[in-house]
Amino acid sequence: MADSPRTGVLTDRYAEVTRVLNRVLVLNLLVAVVKMALGYYTGAVSILSDGFHSLTDSASNVVALIGVSIARRPPDADHPYGHRKYETMASLGILVFLVVVLVEVLSAAADRFVNGGTPKVFPEGIGVMTATLIVNLFVVSYEMRAGKRLNSEVLRADAKHTRSDVLTTGAVLGALLGVWWGYPLLDPMAALLVAGFIGHACWSIAQEASRVLAEQIVLPEGEVRVVVQSVEGVIGCEKIRTRGSADYAFLDLHLWLDGDMPLKTAHAASHVVKDRLMTKFPQLADVVIHIEPPPAQRG
Repeated sequence: MADSPRTGVLTDRYAEVTRVLNRVLVLNLLVAVVKMALGYYTGAVSILSDGFHSLTDSASNVVALIGVSIARRPPDADHPYGHRKYETMASLGILVFLVVVLVEVLSAAADRFVNGGTPKVFPEGIGVMTATLIVNLFVVSYEMRAGKRLNSEVLRADAKHTRSDVLTTGAVLGALLGVWWGYPLLDPMAALLVAGFIGHACWSIAQEASRVLAEQIVLPEGEVRVVVQSVEGVIGCEKIRTRGSADYAFLDLHLWLDGDMPLKTAHAASHVVKDRLMTKFPQLADVVIHIEPPPAQRG
């Protein structure tokens, strides 16, 4: 595996994922600094909450970069199935950051409801928030496209994180306009809406990560069966099992061949089956096939 063409493909993939994360990290840091500075200056809890949310975008980028740097390592003696799940673990790191931000946002909103206060709102501040919204829209689109193209959980998770930031910035802009028109209560109410968006992102990331860690089926059994039975000499198959992630999956199955077939011929047939499966499903890292006669020929 370490020297296989598949490993080379994975290395290229991880290099591309790293490039995407580095570009996004720079943009997220810029947006976070601008929002937090504006939030402290105006005293708007909604802007400050949105700034902390954006700051976790940057932190999650760093976590993702660490996870990807480990996940790209080839299989070794201690990790015969590779290190791919470290990418999934990195997406869980993003989830942890989101939960921390969720608590901070709820705390800030509760404090404003209890103690009151009216933030300073001015046209330039609204313009700055609008500019950060445009940057975030670009980041989400760029990262989500890259995540789908590269089948990267960590890029998709990070894009969902930033997408929640787009929604929160939109809510904050609405609240700022409301405060400008004389409704200061809209500021903490927008912070609560921010918390709702963050909570939804948490749930979405947790679902995707759990599918990998719980080893949910990756490939449809019916599609696998069609490929297997397209090989001449194959009678059928059973016990089809797949696990892993969308871009790095493992498959094992029991292959039915004529019990009187010579071992060398049966072995060759199993390799044809494996080659066709890995051609049909390029995300397969390995296929393990157990050869046996069909039930009717078993003693």
